[in-house]
Amino acid sequence: MKKILMGHNFVREGFASLEGKYDVVYPEKQLFTRAEILEQIADADAFVPNFSFQTDEEMINAGKKLQLIANYGVGYNNIDTAYAAAKGITVTNTPQSVLEPTAELCFAMIMATARKVAYYSHKLHNGVRLDWSLYGDLGMPVYGQTLGIYGMGRIGQAIARRAVASGMKIIYHNRHALPKEVEEKYGAVYVDFDTLLRESDIVSLNAPATAETYHLIGEPELNRMKKTAILINTARGQLVDAQALAKALQEGEIYAAGLDVYENEPKIPQELIGLDNVVLSPHAGTKTYAARLDMEQEVAKNIINFFEGGEIDRVN
Repeated sequence: MKKILMGHNFVREGFASLEGKYDVVYPEKQLFTRAEILEQIADADAFVPNFSFQTDEEMINAGKKLQLIANYGVGYNNIDTAYAAAKGITVTNTPQSVLEPTAELCFAMIMATARKVAYYSHKLHNGVRLDWSLYGDLGMPVYGQTLGIYGMGRIGQAIARRAVASGMKIIYHNRHALPKEVEEKYGAVYVDFDTLLRESDIVSLNAPATAETYHLIGEPELNRMKKTAILINTARGQLVDAQALAKALQEGEIYAAGLDVYENEPKIPQELIGLDNVVLSPHAGTKTYAARLDMEQEVAKNIINFFEGGEIDRVN
């Protein structure tokens, strides 16, 4: 019976399909320590890390029998995929199950920043008297505004669908333009990155963390955005230079930001704490019980299909 090593003490419900077919090993506590995984992985056929666990060369080398790394998450920058491939180890992820919940949170961030929902709530909860006059503490509209999507993949398109329903215009930037039928579905217009920054009222980042996207948004890019613009990042923290963003928010170079991800999670840059024009959440894109179960089921499907034949969400 093949051994499946779970890096996290996941709820068993989502992995029910593995029971009886495989020797599934969970930690007794919430997590295995790195040392414990290095010991346990030696005779594992598959390893399931969550999206924050670093599966590097040392970890991969310790897996003498390892055939599969089935990541619990859509991003896989926590795994040295190139080294895994060189060792003949397949890496999979969970792009389907994270799609709708991540898009939901992104659009919630858009509404919370533009219409100042989080700002109003925080101030009122803390006994701060807001300006109730006709023109005091005004927010920004969403209807009729231009949403610029950097990374118009599956999640980007799910966000676009919500934006179109709210009366927004869509421009986007990818490495390559999408097929015409996809563009027509959302009324989306392909633009270069500079145009996306200059013309968008709201910029949504939906790209993976790579060398190419590292600090994609820094001081020069923020300076090219409208002073009324909003930046939303529900992708990966490495895409944004947090110090440059904090400076832009403090100096009014952009209107607001919504961030669900950070470069050194769970640490949030101190410069962002306390700013009234930034909405922060704790990497909560898939933070619903239903989404967590869907992710587990997608991981289980990848494991079963890998060992028994079938379609898997391969990333290397």
